[in-house]
Amino acid sequence: MANRTEAAVLTEHGSALTLRELPLPEEPEPGAALVRITCTTLCGTDVHLWSGRMTFPGMLPMVLGHEMVGEVVATGPGTTDALGRELVPGDRIGWSESTCGKCYGCTILREPVACDNRGYGFRQRADVPPYATGGLVRYCYVTPGAAKLVLPDDVKDTWASMSGCAGKTVLRAVARSGGIRPGATVVIQGAGALGVFATAVARTSGAGDVITIGGPADRLETAERFGATATIPVDGTPEERIERVQQLTGGRGADHVFDFAGGPTIGEEAVAFAAQRGTVAIVGSTGPEPSPVALGTVMGKELTVVGSLNGDIADYHRSVGFFRTFAGRMPWDELFSAPVGLSDASARLESMAELGELKAVIDPRLS
Repeated sequence: MANRTEAAVLTEHGSALTLRELPLPEEPEPGAALVRITCTTLCGTDVHLWSGRMTFPGMLPMVLGHEMVGEVVATGPGTTDALGRELVPGDRIGWSESTCGKCYGCTILREPVACDNRGYGFRQRADVPPYATGGLVRYCYVTPGAAKLVLPDDVKDTWASMSGCAGKTVLRAVARSGGIRPGATVVIQGAGALGVFATAVARTSGAGDVITIGGPADRLETAERFGATATIPVDGTPEERIERVQQLTGGRGADHVFDFAGGPTIGEEAVAFAAQRGTVAIVGSTGPEPSPVALGTVMGKELTVVGSLNGDIADYHRSVGFFRTFAGRMPWDELFSAPVGLSDASARLESMAELGELKAVIDPRLS
């Protein structure tokens, strides 16, 4: 069993990641696993953390990456996946965020996403035990509280890795908003990885029309290949986007609106896009900046507005199942760039920040 691992560590926002050797536990704790990473897909949150757009006191140095898949190398006593299957060396697994199982969110709400001590992509410090818990490492220590899942052989590493955040986030938002009615009109705000995936989910769910709003132009073209029946560039004004949605929906508006973009005018646009008794799901509007919303419109249209935060192991399981079920339905592999090693992770983060690619793929086994 390895006792150290190479890692790409974020030490300063906006700067190149530093390759370091991090210690690994001598033996995994009960319920824990040591995993050799085979695929890490970078998420928009990783880009925001790298750039400093999202930051928290005392978060650095840290190991980025919270969408990853790997092969079990060693386990502690009693380590199983979320379905009770014993984990053994050689198993290919993915995992969701760690939870404590003892707080109000875990025990009373029974919502893992509400855990007071929930581990996530910005709590992976590289200078305190267990050190190597992020995805940009050769060997990752998967803690006892992380919900693990043995992966089906016919689900690719990239698909399973993306399920660890982007996939489960989209599917949770759809579930939180009550599902997509067959034949419904859907507006997707955002043409990043979440927005494009949500476009595909809407179409495979039976939506009649899916309008994807975002940019740049090549991402809107990608959205069309993933099921968008119409696209609207984001470089116009909010009024122009609202008018265009009204034109495309015959003046009625959209049955479902999903925010996967964030931004100062997202809220007011979302409620303007929505049809009478429509649903609005807020997913991308993170951070402290307020977004104006016309509450009179919410009341007058009798809208249902829900927030949706990331996802849990159930959403992860559903995302893996979604990719498996619809493996041949969409050109999923177009979402992912060619894999690179840890030494090229900084360049991939910068490229994603400049909208040069949707999902960068890091394979730490590559030089």
